[in-house]
Amino acid sequence: MATLLDQYESIVGADVIDQLRQLARLLVGKNVLHVNSTKAGGGVAELLHRIVPLMRELGIDAHWETISGDAEFFQCTKLMHNSLQGKRMDIPETMLKHYEVINAENFGMLRNSLEEADIVFIHDPQPAALIENLPERKGRWIWRCHIDAGRPYRPVWRYLKRFVQDYDASIWSLSEFAQRLPHPMYLMAPSIDPLSDKNCELSREDLEKTYERFGLDFERPIITQISRFDRFKDPLGVLHTYRLVKEFIPIQLVYAGGGATDDPEGEEVYSQVMTSAGDDPDVHILMLPPDDNLTVNALQRISDIILQKSLREGFGLTVAEALWKAKPVIGGDTGGIRLQVVNHYTGFLVNTPEGAALRIRYLLKRRNNLKEIGERAREYVRENFLITRNVREYLTLMIAIMHEAEDRIELA
Repeated sequence: MATLLDQYESIVGADVIDQLRQLARLLVGKNVLHVNSTKAGGGVAELLHRIVPLMRELGIDAHWETISGDAEFFQCTKLMHNSLQGKRMDIPETMLKHYEVINAENFGMLRNSLEEADIVFIHDPQPAALIENLPERKGRWIWRCHIDAGRPYRPVWRYLKRFVQDYDASIWSLSEFAQRLPHPMYLMAPSIDPLSDKNCELSREDLEKTYERFGLDFERPIITQISRFDRFKDPLGVLHTYRLVKEFIPIQLVYAGGGATDDPEGEEVYSQVMTSAGDDPDVHILMLPPDDNLTVNALQRISDIILQKSLREGFGLTVAEALWKAKPVIGGDTGGIRLQVVNHYTGFLVNTPEGAALRIRYLLKRRNNLKEIGERAREYVRENFLITRNVREYLTLMIAIMHEAEDRIELA
């Protein structure tokens, strides 16, 4: 049976896999721990589901743990998330104290794993305060920020910085997301897994069943946005875009998303979207289970154009997923979407529903252009946003941190 590395080699080539093996030789047997707040829902969990097994296959003793919390804790961390993305949201002192208490409780449960690890990756604000419970550390701790924190609400950032500044390093998706900190800072864009259920090839039969399952018309174009029910994803703007296009072209809209255990606002936003959609039979609002990846895959593949009309976006893995399926993406001109959507090359960047509607109409009336953009999009992801590149950067970073006192590192 082919190993994971063998399967990736068929997609990215032998040279890429040989480079991973060469880097991993310096890390064989090292205890590496990733910690985040959920096993399902959101891009962080998706990445870790495959990055950790890949590290293990390369000889690294990699593990993944999640923290737990109550409703008040996740309400607090959602406010933190929104504040880091620029919204003015004052968090009560009592809620911040509760955040620290929950982190301390989780530290107690994870203590052995955290103390034994040579390298610890802490993902996003939810578990950031774990570090204050272990001032004397054996390993190196790295904070990975997946959020667009380029213009945070300063009081909340100053609070979070109390913990983050004590890490040995931090990782950011883009340079403009980063905040000044007193330690080495690294840039690392996220990636997608071409072998996962969300990105693997599907049969014609699977795609036909998807049309039937959701009552979609084979004959009319389908425009789709895949994202959580989150205000920053601008679901109401997506509905407005659809209506502007439908005045000229008979289209169908799919907005498919799910919830996450660390996002308490999802149900409220979903309710607003359903109210706005009304009884339009060509609008399909789908609340999917967080692990229904094959359905997401099929919906993207049967779509003509993918939207990601975010107002703020850390990266937007759904963009890379759609580009990998050779679909043009019309995305919000923000955050990590700019890394992936190259105007007139892999799709279009827009700032308003009117701009998005104009680009949709342009592509639907120029099918040759739509196909050419889609083909370029797939190759762009192959070269820049597959998981093998992400793993290579993790390995390189770990080597750099563990050998930072050395002038020369031999990889032979």
